Amino acid sequence: MRNAVKGAVLALIVATGLAHAEEAPVPQDDVTTFTLDNGMEVVVIEDHRAPVVVNMVWYRAGSADEPAGASGVAHFLEHLLFKGTDTLEPGEFSRTVARNGGSDNAFTSYDYTAYFQRVAADRLELMMRMEADRMVNLNLDEEDILTEREVIIEERNQRTENDPGALFGEQRNAALYMNHRYGIPIIGWRHEMVTLDLQDALDYYETYYAPNNAILVVAGDVEPEEVRALATEQFGPLPPNPELSPRARPDEPPQLAERRLTFRDARVAQPYVSRVYLAPSRNAGDQRDAAALTLLAEVLGGGQTSKLVRALTFDSQTAVWAGAFYDDTRLDESSFGVAVVPSDGVSLQEAEDAMDRVIAEFLAEGVDEAQLDRIKMQLRAQTIYARDNVERLANRYGQALAIGLTVEDVQDWPNILQSITGEEIIAAARKVFDRNQSVTGWLTTPEEVTQ
Repeated sequence: MRNAVKGAVLALIVATGLAHAEEAPVPQDDVTTFTLDNGMEVVVIEDHRAPVVVNMVWYRAGSADEPAGASGVAHFLEHLLFKGTDTLEPGEFSRTVARNGGSDNAFTSYDYTAYFQRVAADRLELMMRMEADRMVNLNLDEEDILTEREVIIEERNQRTENDPGALFGEQRNAALYMNHRYGIPIIGWRHEMVTLDLQDALDYYETYYAPNNAILVVAGDVEPEEVRALATEQFGPLPPNPELSPRARPDEPPQLAERRLTFRDARVAQPYVSRVYLAPSRNAGDQRDAAALTLLAEVLGGGQTSKLVRALTFDSQTAVWAGAFYDDTRLDESSFGVAVVPSDGVSLQEAEDAMDRVIAEFLAEGVDEAQLDRIKMQLRAQTIYARDNVERLANRYGQALAIGLTVEDVQDWPNILQSITGEEIIAAARKVFDRNQSVTGWLTTPEEVTQ
């Protein structure tokens, strides 16, 4: 019922023509920030509509920070943090959260690792105490390594080895990033995962799991001064890592030639063609390029009225699906991609040629302003509705700070999106669509005719 109401509200917004959001800025979240003496950043997002709280600890360390030869150790350590500490038995952390009526989990990305709990607001102190404990008191032995290493290898089997699309994506990313560790899968290469040992995990833990490399985000029914007192009590005594160095990543060399790959697998049910380009990421204080690329993905392949979808699936029926995507959650150089799933009887070459024709037409004709207004209104509505979910709020701020953005950048982002012009979108498209900085890939079966 609630989704139906949201849909009706959105339809009303569109129908009444409430465009040009610069005239109606997106409401701001109630955010307070401070830094503990040991360097830990704290973000408090107040939402007093329900007596719940989300407690998140974000570490500025992900798979792209791993040492060479130890791919997957960031994700491996994420699993190991649910083992024991000096004061908690293995598994006791999650059992305690559940016993207090809450839920918990964690996730690893290229640029960060995050741990979170959603509980009643009066359980916040307990959550902080346990998070502070495992930040410095992780207690591992060889048995933990052996058992959990088997878990992550099985996870790779299920999510990657058994999915030709995932294997194709790994190969494509490895070709796109010639030097940067974004070309290495977050879960790790299997041949390196099987060699991960206790020392690998401890080295990563002792380097990156420190308060001066962490962001505490608390969202929900809390007061800033209450959170400050609890954070100071629980995290304040933890020592920073004085040897923590700035995040230094290898840069991409000049890319001078486009790359192509064909991935054949008998398990492929639906062949498709995709192309990914290197693209700029969001930069602190300067997010317009990223905003233009975000809107480009929507205008070009974000829905039924987008250029690729309308031209390829409805008009010519060349494809059964088409889309475009841009990742604005990277610390370093990101990517922009397009993909087309051809209709029966349409070859991958024909689908690729049609995709290129539509993109060329789009660059020549420019952006449909009415379509752009509709997209902006949809994005504005999504941002407003997202404020109803404290977990989404915590994720929005934690993720941004973990990739070098600021609270101000997060709060400015919706209104920057609303201010982007069609001319800026075309300019961003012309800049990003450089075939010398791209990889075109075909995912197909061994029997598929490719020419």
